[in-house]
Amino acid sequence: MKTKQLLRILLLVGTPVSLYFVPWTLLFAWLAPLPDTVGEEVQAALKHDFDGILVYVDRKGAEPEFYAAGWHNREKKVPARPDALFKIASIGKLYDAVLIAKLVAAERLSLDNTLADYFPELAGRIEHAERITIRMLVQHRTGIPNFTDTPDFWINPPASSEEALARVLDKPADFEPGAAYAYSNTNYLLLSQLIERQVGYGKFQYMQEQIFLPLGLENTFGSLKEINLENLMSGYYVGVEEDIKTTDYGSMIASAGDVGTFLRALNDGSLLTEKEQEVYSSIYVYEHTGLIPGYQSFARYYKDIDTVVIQLVNTTNFDGYTWGLSEITFNRIGKILRKRYGT
Repeated sequence: MKTKQLLRILLLVGTPVSLYFVPWTLLFAWLAPLPDTVGEEVQAALKHDFDGILVYVDRKGAEPEFYAAGWHNREKKVPARPDALFKIASIGKLYDAVLIAKLVAAERLSLDNTLADYFPELAGRIEHAERITIRMLVQHRTGIPNFTDTPDFWINPPASSEEALARVLDKPADFEPGAAYAYSNTNYLLLSQLIERQVGYGKFQYMQEQIFLPLGLENTFGSLKEINLENLMSGYYVGVEEDIKTTDYGSMIASAGDVGTFLRALNDGSLLTEKEQEVYSSIYVYEHTGLIPGYQSFARYYKDIDTVVIQLVNTTNFDGYTWGLSEITFNRIGKILRKRYGT
């Protein structure tokens, strides 16, 4: 049976089966004795049936620590590599928000202008386009439907951003602009297109100029086409034997170390000017998670111990239990570090 057929079946029937087991599994993972070291916790995470896990810890004044357990490639029995590339999914929204803050600070964009101001062709195609502001797009307060929630998105992903956007055109809004919060990848697809309209060339090139070159990031990429696939950590979906890393959902790709370097710079003020930082602080968050089939990621800065933690796990399903177990592992690592470095 082909991978897409298996994924379709699992997406349809997986939830009722797994929910029966999830609460106890999560409870036992949460209540397990906390080890003394991050390395021990990373190794213990394999008991949750993760195929592989990478963790990066950067405490100011100390050398970064890299941890890896499980498989980089399960079929070939290649051990997990701390320097592996990984699909970081929605963590990429932090990078997009940085670019928006820079353009706003340079007065090349206004947060109070509307979607229709910048995309007049979308008036009448996206409900309330004349009332949806750029600030609302950044903050997921638009009511625009999420294109990744449309039928068969994960089975047959669109080949371009235009195809992705077409999935929600002429659809009713989920709510009035500004009336609620609902996470929608369509918001950031539109922001990506807006960035490209304002700078006159590709978003990723602009990102390289504004983020990667200043920070010396050499292991962050815009698509699968730009990398050696051998360096990309394999991605696995529970119940599917095949490696699904070549399926392209449009995710940014980066090493844990590069994500960690970016996150520290975002949080310590070295990436943005004072004006840019003021704009950024008014519109978006300073940590993020990411989830696509085969890949889940966590990025957080612990201000109280001045420490960045990145966790990448290459096993997912859409029933919640792999995500819940990853989140528990990530939070337990934070507890270990606070116990180790807290005052």
